[in-house]
Amino acid sequence: MIKFLLRRLLQAVPLLIGVSIIGFGLMHLAPGGPLAVYTLNPTIQAQDIERIKVLFGLDQPVHVQYAKWSSGIFTGNWGYTFFGGRPVLGVILERVPATMLLMGSALSVAIVVGLAIGVLGATRRYSVFDILATSGALVALSFPTFWFGLMAIYVFALELRWLPSGGMWELGEEGSILSLLRHLILPTLVLALVITATWSRYARSAFLEALQQDFMRTARAKGLSLRVRLLRHAFPNAAKPLIALLGVELPFLFSGALVTETIFAWPGMGRLFVDALTMKEYPILMGMMMFTAIFVIVGNLLADIAIAAIDPRLRLS
Repeated sequence: MIKFLLRRLLQAVPLLIGVSIIGFGLMHLAPGGPLAVYTLNPTIQAQDIERIKVLFGLDQPVHVQYAKWSSGIFTGNWGYTFFGGRPVLGVILERVPATMLLMGSALSVAIVVGLAIGVLGATRRYSVFDILATSGALVALSFPTFWFGLMAIYVFALELRWLPSGGMWELGEEGSILSLLRHLILPTLVLALVITATWSRYARSAFLEALQQDFMRTARAKGLSLRVRLLRHAFPNAAKPLIALLGVELPFLFSGALVTETIFAWPGMGRLFVDALTMKEYPILMGMMMFTAIFVIVGNLLADIAIAAIDPRLRLS
């Protein structure tokens, strides 16, 4: 297992380096460069731009800038924001709990509901439930997340007035668990909708394949109940592709959170990304790019470890 982990970690190093080089290059190729917020402002004079370049070290060669910035990733110095001069890492970490809460809630709902729909669809193949579940998943995958978000706000916040339309707490109720849960319901359901559709389709396919194996027919011949056959025999074999899906879904989950947080004014990393993009806060954008890359790589690494724990044969690959 140790060799397996080391091999996966070594594979992640060139990936992170590639992401950092591409992201750093795109930042400098953007119109106006890293100082677009200043260079595109006609009220700021040329000598002011030069002083700002010296202040942020942008007067040095590009390779020197990249070396300093990339080395700071490992020491915790991710640079400073253009507005306010705050540490980039601190600004990002302030938003992480809200995003993790939203993503964790949505992923939990998607896994539970998606697995239930997928298993029922596999055990009742071509039934009315299976056909409706398949049709519903296709509909959910066909519409963009922002459309579901706007419809949810219109129906449940404006028409029915059951739930708040955005934010994280009611004004004056900061820290209230009940207020937080009420604000969490709509963005969680909207973010979980598309993921649930994906999980239901993958779960159905994985369990269908497991149910058609010889060992399942043997278990049925022994007189084991359907519940025992599913939990003891089908689930361990169907879990491998589902765990792999969990690692692959992380980038899509984060991108969905970006849209969802913007629609519902949820104060997480997605909202921070949109605000930084609007204000051309390139240090924050670069920091979030690296944070997301590390998050996705760690998630895929954990998925690989879980799959290897289930199937030891994969440790030799």
